[in-house]
Amino acid sequence: MRDPNGNITEVNATGGAGSGTTTDELRERHGAQLPMYGVDTINVPGAIRGLEALAAQGAKLPWRDLVTPSVRLARDGIPMSSSVAKGITLLKDTLQADSGCATVFFANGQPIEQGQLFRQPALANTLEALAKNGPDEFYTGEVGAAWLAGIRALGSGITAADLAQYRPAICSPLHADVWGHRVYTSGPNTQGFALLRALSRVQSESSDASAAIDRARLAEQFLVTNAVRDQYLGDPRFGAASGATLMKVEAPTVVTSEYKGRPMGDTVGIAVASADGYAVSLIQSVYFQFGAAILEPRTGILFQNRGTSFSLNPETTNCHAPGKRPAHTLMPVLATQDGHLKYVFATMGGQGQPQIHAQIFASMVEGAHPADAVARARWLVGRQTPADVPTTFTAEAAVHKAILKEVALAGLQVKRLEGLSDVVGHANIVTVSETGSFSAASDPRSDGSHAVVAAPPNRARTAS
Repeated sequence: MRDPNGNITEVNATGGAGSGTTTDELRERHGAQLPMYGVDTINVPGAIRGLEALAAQGAKLPWRDLVTPSVRLARDGIPMSSSVAKGITLLKDTLQADSGCATVFFANGQPIEQGQLFRQPALANTLEALAKNGPDEFYTGEVGAAWLAGIRALGSGITAADLAQYRPAICSPLHADVWGHRVYTSGPNTQGFALLRALSRVQSESSDASAAIDRARLAEQFLVTNAVRDQYLGDPRFGAASGATLMKVEAPTVVTSEYKGRPMGDTVGIAVASADGYAVSLIQSVYFQFGAAILEPRTGILFQNRGTSFSLNPETTNCHAPGKRPAHTLMPVLATQDGHLKYVFATMGGQGQPQIHAQIFASMVEGAHPADAVARARWLVGRQTPADVPTTFTAEAAVHKAILKEVALAGLQVKRLEGLSDVVGHANIVTVSETGSFSAASDPRSDGSHAVVAAPPNRARTAS
């Protein structure tokens, strides 16, 4: 978040593993690797404390007014979106195995379809309690006690003490100066460093700062950066490398991480800026589609499965430990130029997020219109399916043939996608011109939206 004075703050609201379960217990239950779904993948939820911390940075409305609109949406209902409807059908068996999910996402035993009214009355009651009683209600109030009892009955190791003690990390973000801009993003335990490392290294190889950013070299740098992330990224509170170290460490010769599958949805990216100088890049996710596939029925809360990111191999940086935060995909991004806000980015896309940000940033600094930058054909280096390998180069159909030829010569295995694809993420961007005017764009691959709002007299305009 950027405030009107130009101060940029990172709010890292990722949650740690519950203190009531040991790594040995997880190995006994699951063997060498945690499952993708289930109660053991639920970490301490950090979103509510994160929103509280964000609001404390300068929100003009009281907490109750911020939360109340969501109460109405949950109670009165909204049209089921195409992406969520597809997800329900895709994971029908997994969701129906959980009584809470089966009640909320199905009608008469069938998945709620696109366009049908989607109501969540239990969640509405929970949100109403949060609006009235504040964020503490989620962690130490009746709502917190209810959902905690629900997941502990299923075997969760999260404790009441974990909830009472949880606070997000408020810190200075990582940044790097690249192509005339200062780019800010989140530090470890998130993968934000990967964006800055790849851009910085491609820039250092370029003899002409005004030339187009070499996409093939960018892909090659991400091949190396992915290996650094997979081997060394973790929670610095438990001895993992700092962002500064990850920016310069050499690539490992052997990577001991496991492929855990690609999250197919359930990340929301919000980019917003206002004429009074505030800007926020916010990324929120339950990780995989429908998170842990556990919905606590009394509260209507659907839980994330971020714990599946942990390794159970004690030789790895990202090995599970009570209280530890896993290596995390989410990474907000802001960019300034000569001290002035220039871009606010947000994207989903799992481990591909640094690459998505890099390609959109490259298009913007080369002069693209925001709508063209987010719509332009993209690619990703690394595993997008179980059949892929770290050197797989997955490219949308319109990626330029010259790039495909160059990356193939560099040893990457090219795999083509048809048309625009969800595989390469959903992004959005807000831009601010030298005169202070806004523009915004949302990805045509998504069901998101964008707007520039002209405020009433004496009120600042907002773009999102």
